[in-house]
Amino acid sequence: MDACYQAFDKDGDGYLSIEEFRLLTRALFRNDRGKIYHLEDEKLKDVFAVFDANGDGHIDKDEFVFCWNHWIKIIVRPISAFLVVDVQNDFISGTLNISNCSAQQNGLDVIEPINKLLETVKFDAIFYSLDWHPSNHVSFIENIEERELDPSSPVTAEHAQTYDTVVFKGSPPQKQRLWPRHCVQDTWGSELHKDLKVMEDATKVYKGTNPDVDSYSVFWDNKKMTDTTLCAQLRLKNATDIYICGLAYDVCVGATAVDALAIGYRTILLDDCSRGVDLTDIEKTKNTVITNNGVIVNSNQVKAMVEGRDRRPELGYKLAMELKSTLSDREFQSTG
Repeated sequence: MDACYQAFDKDGDGYLSIEEFRLLTRALFRNDRGKIYHLEDEKLKDVFAVFDANGDGHIDKDEFVFCWNHWIKIIVRPISAFLVVDVQNDFISGTLNISNCSAQQNGLDVIEPINKLLETVKFDAIFYSLDWHPSNHVSFIENIEERELDPSSPVTAEHAQTYDTVVFKGSPPQKQRLWPRHCVQDTWGSELHKDLKVMEDATKVYKGTNPDVDSYSVFWDNKKMTDTTLCAQLRLKNATDIYICGLAYDVCVGATAVDALAIGYRTILLDDCSRGVDLTDIEKTKNTVITNNGVIVNSNQVKAMVEGRDRRPELGYKLAMELKSTLSDREFQSTG
């Protein structure tokens, strides 16, 4: 830490100016092939302001200690979790085979690159999520007569078709996309695909178990009423980064990535390890992730990122903004 501080204090005045901090970020945000990633000026100013705690336009030694311990060390040595979402039989060759959906993507395509990552990358934690529905689940079109529709529903029960969105009565009314019966608990369709490598020390996370609420995200049900075990497991591992992939790109994978970002994780979406339902919705998912300072990469880039040899500015910016939010919350609590 001392050596780093002295190396970038170019004028030897005992402080880091924003220009000296810019040089630090150029050394920090790069890969092991010599590529330097550019941090935009406005984002550089945002990050600098997080560590210039007293707002005097410089980062002093005490301020740098916080920067080193809570920012630089995490960027250089992240704690990485790998989350494989819903690579289950029904989504690949069963009742909700995504190759029959409008994007016509093959769920089998994700298995080889996921397996290669599991064999070659040393993640700090590995999770597999499974859709795990009771037979009377609200999302099954076969069950539409079991619950009363709200008058605001754009489609009646009599005219509803697979993939339509209806609105069930409730407080508030509940929007629900209708799917074929899929991933029913303890059936072949709910099993992870036989060709997917399942690591012995991995954790399985089950979602969609409440018959009355759908659950796309691996973190929460769609009403944000109940969380899964994933949040607690990630906290136990002190995870900083989460790599997300699987099926379906624009449904459960996308919802999980959005929640991971909202919770505060540095989030990486794996493009070649994910396949989806609708091409337009896949693009919307990508845009949402990027807009919220997530990163989308292919699997061949993951190993260097997990090992801290490929350090992306988007993820550094995300971490700095989370630190800013945490510090603001503490200030609010101390004055409340």
